[in-house]
Amino acid sequence: MKKIILSSLLAMTVLFPAFSQIKYEQQIVAPRIEVAGFAELEIVPDEIYFNISLQEYFEDEKNQKNKVIISTLEKQLLKAIADAGLPKEALSVSDLGGYQNYTDKKKKPATFLESKQYELKVSSVEKLDGILSKVESRGVQYANVGRVDHSKREELKKQVKIDALKAAKVKAEYLVAALDEKLGKVLEIKELDENLYFPQPVFAKANVRAFAQAESADAVVDSDVQYQKIKISYRMQAAFEIK
Repeated sequence: MKKIILSSLLAMTVLFPAFSQIKYEQQIVAPRIEVAGFAELEIVPDEIYFNISLQEYFEDEKNQKNKVIISTLEKQLLKAIADAGLPKEALSVSDLGGYQNYTDKKKKPATFLESKQYELKVSSVEKLDGILSKVESRGVQYANVGRVDHSKREELKKQVKIDALKAAKVKAEYLVAALDEKLGKVLEIKELDENLYFPQPVFAKANVRAFAQAESADAVVDSDVQYQKIKISYRMQAAFEIK
């Protein structure tokens, strides 16, 4: 019995150093470096979305006669869009509404004037020249820029990520080289943040309302509308092994 116990103790004494060595080796971490890379891209938007609202009205407002209905105004808008070389699909209905028009101080409802809201997609501001001028100005409630975008935004985002990651690698390489070391394999990659900046347009001389107020295409005011660029930026973090 004593021999068995003694043998067990000797076996444990031999194993403990082996386990300690394995644990020690596991705790040894290869030298590494973590850096962040940044990249930014500015692009001119090629998708501009305008909000347009049309509303019925009376040519003789005082006597409420000769109502210009919404379908008439819509036909004018569709024709203007076709004349501008835009597809019919560029225009979509976003909302419907209207209000009661009153005839006297007692505010008795006389008739309902329908309104219709649209979203018009164009590739540039120049495409708007002459469109709203061909719609009766009294039938245009408002027209303004809703949003801007770019048709290849997702592709551009990927490229900016790649550029940010490459920038991180370049930074890691020259930092490691400064210590007379070499960069090893990549250990980890993280996206730190994303910054998409979609600015509103800057109107230099005229606003969109000028299109609706013009009496004819020849009377359209030179808008001289200038758009700020869309900014896409990414920050990527990468960890590399140091050889």
